[in-house]
Amino acid sequence: MKLIATPASPFCRKVRIVLAEKRIDFEFIVDSPSNPASRVAQFNPLGKIPVLVLDDGGTLFDSRVIADYLDAASPVSRLIPEDPRERLRVKRWEALADGCLDAAVEIVVYTRRPVAQQSPEWLARQRGKIERALDEMSAVLGKHEWCHGNAFSLADIAVGCALGCLDFRIPDLDWRSGHPALVALAARLAQRPSFAATTPRLVEGISIDYVAPAAN
Repeated sequence: MKLIATPASPFCRKVRIVLAEKRIDFEFIVDSPSNPASRVAQFNPLGKIPVLVLDDGGTLFDSRVIADYLDAASPVSRLIPEDPRERLRVKRWEALADGCLDAAVEIVVYTRRPVAQQSPEWLARQRGKIERALDEMSAVLGKHEWCHGNAFSLADIAVGCALGCLDFRIPDLDWRSGHPALVALAARLAQRPSFAATTPRLVEGISIDYVAPAAN
């Protein structure tokens, strides 16, 4: 099994954490769609990462699809409940966190434009999405230890990746202020080896850039 991704993409990080929690061995192939020599489009016609290449040569793409597959592929550490209603609650968390990520990545890419080509109104709309997502996640989490039920799940992975992306890519956005429940969750997640090993960092010799259309 091979994972085609980049180290700093939060969507790729989500898949890497799932793989670690499920104890599934894989080969990590670093390839950014923004690289002119990228081969990503050969495995995903949409030209997006992450892409999971299965042992039989088949491919899966979109982090949500890959996470679903991996959780069903191994009985170790189930991350998505089997009960349909409970499953929907976890997937709702994932959709909310991924939506927060989408807005964050859009901001990162947009602000690479010359300042004269940027719209303050557009940026405010994206930040509004992030702030509303944070408020919702914090309110629903409340005083609970984990996002769903009494155990670690895909919901926590998705939220943790969203918060990590905000720290890494938009450090001036103070998500901790007014969201103590998320602060506590982030601290718990940071203690897990799967999160510690995938924390995005600037690594010499490895391109960590990603663009909005390339990571989902």
